[in-house]
Amino acid sequence: MKYISTRGNVNEIGFIDTVLMGLATDGGLLVPEQIPQIPVEKLQAMSQLSYQELAYEIISYYVDGEIPEDELKELINKSYGTFRHPEVTPVQKIKDNMYVLELFHGPTFAFKDVALQFLGNLYSYIAKNTGVTINILGATSGDTGASAIEGVRGKEGIRICILHPHGKVSKVQELQMTTVNDPTVLNLAIEGTFDDGQRIIKEIFADLDFKNKYHLRAINSINFARILAQTVYYFYAYFQVAKEKDIKSLNFSVPTGNFGDIFAGYLAKRMGLPVGKLIVATNENNILERFIKDGVYQPGEFRGTYSPSMDIQVASNFERYLYYLLDENPSAVRERMDQFKTEGKIVVGEDLLRQVQADFAAHGVKNGECLQTIKTYYADTNYLLDPHTSCGVAAYEKASVPEEVCVTLSTAHPAKFNEAIELCNIEQTYPEQIQQLFDKPQYLEVVEADNEAIASRLEKLFSSAQ
Repeated sequence: MKYISTRGNVNEIGFIDTVLMGLATDGGLLVPEQIPQIPVEKLQAMSQLSYQELAYEIISYYVDGEIPEDELKELINKSYGTFRHPEVTPVQKIKDNMYVLELFHGPTFAFKDVALQFLGNLYSYIAKNTGVTINILGATSGDTGASAIEGVRGKEGIRICILHPHGKVSKVQELQMTTVNDPTVLNLAIEGTFDDGQRIIKEIFADLDFKNKYHLRAINSINFARILAQTVYYFYAYFQVAKEKDIKSLNFSVPTGNFGDIFAGYLAKRMGLPVGKLIVATNENNILERFIKDGVYQPGEFRGTYSPSMDIQVASNFERYLYYLLDENPSAVRERMDQFKTEGKIVVGEDLLRQVQADFAAHGVKNGECLQTIKTYYADTNYLLDPHTSCGVAAYEKASVPEEVCVTLSTAHPAKFNEAIELCNIEQTYPEQIQQLFDKPQYLEVVEADNEAIASRLEKLFSSAQ
């Protein structure tokens, strides 16, 4: 298995080099040269596996022997041994034909743990076995930061810096990141939005001299290993529902802002999983909904919502889908991304839009609709949705018909977003691990959303590792 850039100037590198490169050196995103195809007979055999066994089978296609079998199994078992539920990502039936895939049983109560526990252990494995320095730089709209820090803290030879938008994440998200007192962890709260942080990250990674000098590694979903780990739970959810219902295919409704989580579902479908509709659930920052409905990818006005992890205007994984939409043509991708840089938008014609609409459905959920869905489902089913999962459920209701079976990805525990839950006049009890955060001091720096200001802090953190 070799990996290439969506923009064509990185070719045939291996899995470990792909993980270390993160963002391709030509500014594109790394994708497998060919997507593995899993035959029906193999899918049937895989349906009986535990989550860890299934993860090994799927990830093995992409690692392709670069990590010995026993070591890869140990790495996977270590990654998912931290989860509170024995199934790792259990499926809950909420009502007829409607299920929820609970992805919040990891250390930080968010779906990002599924990928970042794996990537953290993978980075640790690479550092130990190759002597490569691992200095991690990432931006978060809320959940990635805590999950990334939890995934790598205490691991020898690894330092991490996370940017988050100051005052634009939930209190629990902020506390999970900033109560970590560790000299190898730096939290920078930027005066701006997540999109500002994501832009700065990409620009710093594009400075190859700086990137190479400080051995920068990516923890955001620009790193293909993140997408790979998330692909596993689509297979797992399908197999669990298929044990209960006779299904030909399964719809998925996915709360997404950066397009990584739903791209993992698209990848699973391309591998041969019988996926029906992939429903893109966004909030009022609905660039993805507008693209899927109208064929225009153009940022709008930023809006703060009750689902802050999706308060994103520029989806960093969109380029991966664009690569496949444009028939895996790197020059066509470069042309569209150059257009986006100069004109601020990408427009596709009717033929391509028909393909987009065959691949995805979409619904942008307003704040009021988000809260009302939480209230309704709590009253009717006694199941408490976090506001992101609520957006997924609302999108499911808009985009599915009653006879279709659908799984909504539940991306976070409701305790992480009590601000929204309180507005629904619902009282919840915090898990003990979250309740304890409120008594801890915080460690963070508030900085301008400026490349030079952030680069100087990175030099101070990472130079201490030289």
